[in-house]
Amino acid sequence: MPPVEPMQEAPTQTVPWDETGHLEVLTFDLGDETFALEAVLVREILDLLPETRVPGAAPLVHSVVNFRGKIIPIADLRQAFAMPPAEAATLDSRIVVIEIALGDEPLQIGIRTDKVHEVATLAESASEEPPAVGMRWRRQFVRTLVRRDDGVVVLPDLHAIFAAHLGIGELGRTGEVA
Repeated sequence: MPPVEPMQEAPTQTVPWDETGHLEVLTFDLGDETFALEAVLVREILDLLPETRVPGAAPLVHSVVNFRGKIIPIADLRQAFAMPPAEAATLDSRIVVIEIALGDEPLQIGIRTDKVHEVATLAESASEEPPAVGMRWRRQFVRTLVRRDDGVVVLPDLHAIFAAHLGIGELGRTGEVA
């Protein structure tokens, strides 16, 4: 039997486009918007689990779940993008567990989604910086916007979001991807 490959370390900054100008992502919906997370960050996709609210926690990450004996904080990106709260969970609602380096340590965090779509490859040639005007979201929370046949995909800048909402500062943005 071949040896098991070790799990990749959590990137210490935004995952770059590959040498051919592509990026593998997991696409998902929040409300009427399609977002994407870099596929190398994704560790698990879970059905919704019972959440425990954490008193005094930041609104972005105000609850945790117990998954296989591990406590995973749950982030609601709707908070970062000033979107209205989800009306109710549906059969399509999922938690996407990612691993991201914040500070000196990798952190597993769950991202609550309305619907997970697919792993897709985005092209850098179809991407644009967020516009300076006309966006209802904070520009620094958007890494890039990518045009696709079925609309626009938003790649959030998770480091900027977590730094701003959790008071982490610019930790974890120190250099090349690990």
